[in-house]
Amino acid sequence: MKNWLWIAAAALVGIPAIVLRLWGIELAPHLGAIVFGIAIVGGAFLLTWAAGAAQKEISQALALALLALIAVLPEYAVDIYFAWMAGIDPQYAGYAAANMTGANRLLIGIGWPLVAFLFWMKRGQRAVVLEKGQRVELTFLVLATIYSFIIPIKGTLSLLDSVVLVSLFALYIWASSRVKAVEPELVGPSATIAALPRRWSRLLTAFLFILPAGIILASAEPFAEGLIQTGKTAGIDEFILVQWVAPLASEAPEILIASILTLRGNPTAAMVVLISSKVNQWTLLIGTLPVAYCISLGGIGALPLDARQVEEVLLTGAQSAFAIAILARLRFSLPSAAILFLLFITQLVLTMPMVRWGYAGAYLFLALVLLLADGERRRGLWAMMRTTFSTFRD
Repeated sequence: MKNWLWIAAAALVGIPAIVLRLWGIELAPHLGAIVFGIAIVGGAFLLTWAAGAAQKEISQALALALLALIAVLPEYAVDIYFAWMAGIDPQYAGYAAANMTGANRLLIGIGWPLVAFLFWMKRGQRAVVLEKGQRVELTFLVLATIYSFIIPIKGTLSLLDSVVLVSLFALYIWASSRVKAVEPELVGPSATIAALPRRWSRLLTAFLFILPAGIILASAEPFAEGLIQTGKTAGIDEFILVQWVAPLASEAPEILIASILTLRGNPTAAMVVLISSKVNQWTLLIGTLPVAYCISLGGIGALPLDARQVEEVLLTGAQSAFAIAILARLRFSLPSAAILFLLFITQLVLTMPMVRWGYAGAYLFLALVLLLADGERRRGLWAMMRTTFSTFRD
């Protein structure tokens, strides 16, 4: 009964968003940000639960593709709006970069450490050990991170970036589909939906894809505009609101599910959820932004990045590089989690340009230290590559 109440509550908080959009009712910016933000959270939970239940019904390859697309839908809806508007009003270009970098850094800075902390609190163990099968996700995270450093050098997001990053995403899905299948562990409402008779489970799963997709798409524009106008009215940097408030709404389901898996004694599965989401955002999400921008622009063009956006992308790539160095041995320790969390949380209150350059340098320096001082980590990186490339030969 509890799981059904969660499903009903998530659906009900999204209904006002659809009603308001259909009736053309406009709310004050701060109220709009709250109402439509809550709707996005509810829709994201519904999508996540439906995607989990769908793993019981469709092929592994299709399930992986579907889960990957769903994982980025809330961020995609908001980010694609900003990228689209940037083709009309250049000031929106910065907001697209803000939401994208915020979502990426939040996963590693909050999500990953939370898994390690919860596992330590629950079981008293000071490290989460990943399985060799996770080397595929980590390999594509390595490739996407390497490419991410090209973006701040260019100072733009172009259709070339779209080709490279979306291709990486497609290869990731294909490689993942060739890894030995593992029976999914469903928790909470996903398990309840999957336990229904097959016909009803399929119908409810389909409905829980359609309803939240509509809620999220209806909420993206007023939520994004509400954040911007609230920032301007209240004298708060709207870049900061877009960068951290919007991702908090969209990332909540993934982080909650990872927490539940960890508390149930499966931190490895929790890390897979968060690493996969990071790969999806670092490839598909970023890769689609130039496409939306060009369509809105009505021609071929590149989404421009100003100095601050260049710094944010560089900082996000540097954080990713450090996180990869930590996981090179397929082991995520409590001290490493604490360092990731502290580096992330302190940068939220220190927003000066030189600070961003300093944090980026610190991440890269720590990554180099780990790799140069530990031969096992270097061998771990090569093992990632070999494991992934072997999936293409098999």
